[in-house]
Amino acid sequence: MATTEEIERRVEEADAARSARRTAAAKQIGDLAQRRAAIAEQLSDIERELGDVLAESNDVIEINELAKFTDVPAADLTQWLNNRKTTRPKRRKPADGLPGAQSNASRRASAAGTKTNSQASTLPEPPAPRAAAADGPARVTADVP
Repeated sequence: MATTEEIERRVEEADAARSARRTAAAKQIGDLAQRRAAIAEQLSDIERELGDVLAESNDVIEINELAKFTDVPAADLTQWLNNRKTTRPKRRKPADGLPGAQSNASRRASAAGTKTNSQASTLPEPPAPRAAAADGPARVTADVP
């Protein structure tokens, strides 16, 4: 029967080989994933550029003509053109009742109130520049005869 020390040594040996294989696999997967991400970003940039060129040139050449001349399927050309259009973020109006969101009506009322208040009151003097504010009293006193 094996001693406690012998059992520990055997387990460590078995774990060392397994740990080395796990480390190698993790490193290889990490490297490949990084390469894939870089290539995917390059591909995305190229597809975006293809879409831009397709949009810019659509007044002089149609998708079907391009497909015929380039041997690139019209479906691919159309997809690049359409994906270009859908990658722009769409502006949404904030929903009423959500925290921090104002409705258009409340914005208009606020803006109208501000205009009314500013028309009724006198305009304040513009603030003095920062440097003048810090040195102002000394300069003013020195300039007075």
